[in-house]
Amino acid sequence: MALPTYASPLEKTWYYARLAICAAIFFFLIAPIVVVIPLSFNAEPYFTFTDKMLSFDPSGYSMRWYDSLLTFGMTNPDAPRGLSWWADVWQNAKWVQAAKSSAIIGFFSTILATVLGTLAALGLSRPEMPFRRIIMAMLISPMIVPIIITATGMFFFYSNPCEPLTWIGLNPQCGRLAGTYLGVILAHATLGIPFVIITVTATLIGFDQSLSRAAASLGANPRTTFFRIIMPLILPGVISGALFAFVTSFDEVVAVLFIAGPDQQTIPRQMWNGIREQISPAILAVATLLVIFSIALLAAVEMLRRRSEKLRGVTPH
Repeated sequence: MALPTYASPLEKTWYYARLAICAAIFFFLIAPIVVVIPLSFNAEPYFTFTDKMLSFDPSGYSMRWYDSLLTFGMTNPDAPRGLSWWADVWQNAKWVQAAKSSAIIGFFSTILATVLGTLAALGLSRPEMPFRRIIMAMLISPMIVPIIITATGMFFFYSNPCEPLTWIGLNPQCGRLAGTYLGVILAHATLGIPFVIITVTATLIGFDQSLSRAAASLGANPRTTFFRIIMPLILPGVISGALFAFVTSFDEVVAVLFIAGPDQQTIPRQMWNGIREQISPAILAVATLLVIFSIALLAAVEMLRRRSEKLRGVTPH
């Protein structure tokens, strides 16, 4: 909002001071992220700015670390870059394998978190729902409880999922979930459900329940009412929650360290292993790509938020 012409000197001083404070906070938050981007183009295997980089010498910059994301782990990285070379990348490159694992786990965990979170939000939005506050607190607890505690509990539960059932007199034939893709997907879905619940619940605040009653009075069954009336109006919130759940899965490393086996090597886990075993600026290249990916997702979430406000008749600020 622009400063009005009739503002007093004190108001003008506070206005510019507030801008300076906001700029300082923004710089404090964004500087550690932005500094990674130029370092990922360093021609030398260092995590610091070299003299050539500071003097903007073109020889001080290189794409070698982005290229190493494709060649690291290949059987024959020096072969001509044809179809066989790309097939080698797809099958053997460590970072590509990690990206595929992250995409698979993120996709299925997002689908599961979106379905369960949307159903939970719809139930919690109904005024006749008993103990709504207690249930809401329990459902969003994975987002509040420290992840190390949640991951530890998941590890012991997924290591022997039948044990709680044995306590109540059941003895089903259960398999070990820890160390499997299914276990990691369930763990990431658990961490993503709170984000879906919060975004969908926020969308349902402006939802007119009389629309559902009107559809029922005209003969529509609950399934038709949901897909023809409710879902189109809450779809921006559902998609926003799904994006947050996907980002949570794509960025999660603690739960993966506890639950995943050797085959479930996600990008955050590969970065963790790279820092511990072989420090390489390739990690900075991956971080840069993840920053760009996150910015794109946040832009999509903002577009969906504006669309949701228009559908609900709210004027965006």
